[in-house]
Amino acid sequence: MLTDIISKNLEVIFVGINPGLKSAEDGHHFSGKNNRFWKVLHLSGFTPYKIEAENDIEILNFGYGLTTAVARATSRADELSKEDFDKSLEFFKVKMKKFQPKYIAFLGKVAYKTFSGKKQIDWGLQSEDFLGSKVWILPNPSGLNRGFSLEDLIIHYSELYNASNEKI
Repeated sequence: MLTDIISKNLEVIFVGINPGLKSAEDGHHFSGKNNRFWKVLHLSGFTPYKIEAENDIEILNFGYGLTTAVARATSRADELSKEDFDKSLEFFKVKMKKFQPKYIAFLGKVAYKTFSGKKQIDWGLQSEDFLGSKVWILPNPSGLNRGFSLEDLIIHYSELYNASNEKI
């Protein structure tokens, strides 16, 4: 089982599509050996060092949190059905209302497309909020996502890091 790492008023909550089987088994976010999340988070400026998956709770120390759009673990996100997302939406909304992060960063387009009903979305900041939080779409850091190199991921994640640190 994978537990949310979350608290009120986070700067960014990173939303994975759903837990991978390894993460669900060991109870730590992004623990698959080929997942690049922790490395990218560090290299894009979010953390001063690379957090190891077994220490994932440390992300709260930096004002960030972790959750998933769908709780059901699978070996690949494409094993999820539209019904899995539909069943998860209300629970996700309740969670976001309760914790009110400044940014909700969806890792990959599929969850936000399904939750928002939009057919087409771009990477980066979205034009509409989600229950008062700004929405940002980032490429999924999974090792299965070969469409984005490590450098591409760092560029995308750095844009969110810079935006979330702008003081108005």
